[in-house]
Amino acid sequence: MTVEVNSGSGPIILGMPHTGLELTDEVGESLNENGRSLVDTDWHIHKLYEELIPDLTTVRTTVHRYVVDVNRDPTGESLYPGQNTTTLVPLVDFDGRNIWKSPPSNEDVKERKILYHQPYHAALSAEIMRVKDVYGFAILYDCHSIRSNIPYLFDDKLPDFNIGTNNGTTCCPEIEKSVLTICSNANGYKTVLNGRFKGGWTTRRYGQPEQGVHAIQMELAQCTYMENETTPFLYASDKAEQMRSVLREILETLREFEG
Repeated sequence: MTVEVNSGSGPIILGMPHTGLELTDEVGESLNENGRSLVDTDWHIHKLYEELIPDLTTVRTTVHRYVVDVNRDPTGESLYPGQNTTTLVPLVDFDGRNIWKSPPSNEDVKERKILYHQPYHAALSAEIMRVKDVYGFAILYDCHSIRSNIPYLFDDKLPDFNIGTNNGTTCCPEIEKSVLTICSNANGYKTVLNGRFKGGWTTRRYGQPEQGVHAIQMELAQCTYMENETTPFLYASDKAEQMRSVLREILETLREFEG
């Protein structure tokens, strides 16, 4: 199975679309040396969020985004028109460098949507409906991280907390305000709301607050919890524990939301 689901009894669902490291044999053989470094992974995110509060539901794909990016529109439409970004099956990395010896064909892309993209979203949809049936609402918190300096994607250094609600459309104002307040008050961190990252396809697709499904994306700068942002991409326990305390406060606050 390429989708890992842990069904909790609380109202929060953590989506983890970019922590997987698995490659098919075909993809592994087709990537060039740069591609095989898997530099664009959301490194250690599942560890960072592990057991922060009881009763969380998690939905995680184990395949790498270079196989297919489950946080992209399956039609191929860009989430950020006019800006550099990566595609449903990326052809370049976040620095704009080629990752393939043999790029995937259109048929490859279609097959990967069926094998990996659709099962992830089927699992996520099922968990959202399950939680909503219990509580009358569900909160999808989409977990991401990225290197803090990527000129191909954004200017200057990225803030530490990048909150995305697609300009306030994917969750109710109370949830957006609560998360923004906690992050803004966290000592030593910088925060932005709906900056470079406004929420990926997952957040935008499922975030329907008028129907009781609230979605919010959290993009963390990797320097906040890692020793470095280059190979070997080591987890920094001390920095991570400081970050975990803020993330725990966020999730504890969201858990008290009453719909």
